[in-house]
Amino acid sequence: MHPIEELAALRHPLPEPGTVIPEDCYADACEQILEQRERDALHLEAASDDQQVDPLLLALEDLKTQKEAVDAQIRQLLAYGREFHGSRPYGLEDLARRAGYSFSGVRTAYGETEIRQVAAQIGREPNRPRRDTVKGNR
Repeated sequence: MHPIEELAALRHPLPEPGTVIPEDCYADACEQILEQRERDALHLEAASDDQQVDPLLLALEDLKTQKEAVDAQIRQLLAYGREFHGSRPYGLEDLARRAGYSFSGVRTAYGETEIRQVAAQIGREPNRPRRDTVKGNR
């Protein structure tokens, strides 16, 4: 196997037998992943040639960018759950457990930037004013 194909195989592993439900879709799932591998290998090869960068470094950079995007989405969802959802915010414990944060980490995971982003995306303001922005609270 060519190194770029190996990278694509690592980035798109085939499912283990018995993990696809319904089981009769296993062959289709494998076929889709093999097609993803092929597209990914072509993309890595073209990007590597174009930018004259090692394909492994490109793959790592790509995953880092994806991770940063996912982390930003998690922070936005935490802001939504605490500041925008219903009449009562989600509990810190539930959010922490699901997001992989500590209880106190949820409180500091998002800030005004994420609150503004959520407000802009959903088209409304938070349900409650933030304690640190309310005047005369101290």
